[in-house]
Amino acid sequence: MGSIFIIGGGLAGCEAAWQASRLGAEVTLYEMRPLKTTPAHHTDLLAELVCSNSLRATSLSNAVGLLKEEMKMADSLIMQCAEKSAVPAGGALAVDRTHFAELMTESISENPRIKLLREEVVQIPEHRPLIIATGPLSSDALSGSLASLTGEEYLSFYDAVAPLVSVDSINTKLVFRQSRYDKGAADYLNAPLNEEEYKLFWENLVSAEVNDPKAFERGLFFEGCLPVEVMARRGFDTLRYGPLKPVGLIDPRTGKEPYAVVQLRQDDTLGTTYNLVGFQTQLKWSEQKRVFRMIPGLDNAEFLRFGVMHKNTFLNGPMLLQPTLQMKRAPEIICAGQITGVEGYVESAASGLIAGINSAYLAQGKEPLIPPQESAHGALCWYVATSVSLDFQPMNVNFGLFPPLSKKLPKRHRIKAIADRALSSWSQFIAKLE
Repeated sequence: MGSIFIIGGGLAGCEAAWQASRLGAEVTLYEMRPLKTTPAHHTDLLAELVCSNSLRATSLSNAVGLLKEEMKMADSLIMQCAEKSAVPAGGALAVDRTHFAELMTESISENPRIKLLREEVVQIPEHRPLIIATGPLSSDALSGSLASLTGEEYLSFYDAVAPLVSVDSINTKLVFRQSRYDKGAADYLNAPLNEEEYKLFWENLVSAEVNDPKAFERGLFFEGCLPVEVMARRGFDTLRYGPLKPVGLIDPRTGKEPYAVVQLRQDDTLGTTYNLVGFQTQLKWSEQKRVFRMIPGLDNAEFLRFGVMHKNTFLNGPMLLQPTLQMKRAPEIICAGQITGVEGYVESAASGLIAGINSAYLAQGKEPLIPPQESAHGALCWYVATSVSLDFQPMNVNFGLFPPLSKKLPKRHRIKAIADRALSSWSQFIAKLE
């Protein structure tokens, strides 16, 4: 079997390396950090989570929960490390981001079939098979090389990160601990706002200074990760139906549902750090401190990390990629991660899983496999390769991407039927792997 080169030690690149090695391939994995870093990274660890610490819902009634279940069936490294580094998060899977990245780095570094090279790749190598998993923050040099190869311009949008606060600086007299609808343990801290408090907060948020007004004006944001101030500018009640929605939460001081609620989620294993859920932002740091301290309980908040904004780049998948994630013009090159047009940690890792399998098949001289469209992995791969939208945009996994069932069912039964069909088709797919 031939060897495989992988550029990028993020979630997709690491999962690809792991899956290829499981199938007997020798892998060389390139990661430019710490020699060269990006605006969003803070460590030299592999698979660093640069935005939220949440891998989102675990239930099979949620498409991302189904995707994670499929990954576990395929012995995903990301899922193994996530479960070992999990922190309380109600019905979601959230991790201690440092512990998670340490586990990932250790697993990759100790794998005898994976050679980790800490150096920057500035041009597309001649080696084949090749996986490009450079992520949304690909270096300018490599981006130029890839653009020359594809003949297509990159598409781009702006992504933002939520701030972190020290739990010791939160006024616990003004917040309460509860998960929405009391699902699971009471893993979230909730800061309730009455109508007057919300109005004052909203007025200050929409008028606060941002770091990049030009990006704000162009509106180049991913809908699934909008800056909180962008959402606020869409209308007075937008946040109350989004990240600040109070439904399913009861303030123990009043016995009633609050007017609005800011939720804080544990960000590390020790429970010393919390992130403001849905508060990804591009506000200036001084403005973050001023405006977010208006939230009840955060009046003396110590910010351990301020929210930041960074540019994401991705390929025009329908023009350039096959459902195997191979490039149409260069089929021995496979793309994986957010650069393909999938959005989210889990989706990026899942694309890496498919890329790893198919690169190993190429290295063996075999035809790569197309994941079944009925599976969550297949639904994602078919979306990035065959979307007919005139304005191709990154997409989280969702049940709208799956093929329709042969007969109509009520929603609750329909989702279960789609999930059952997905797991059955995926089970048959992974049973074929050699």
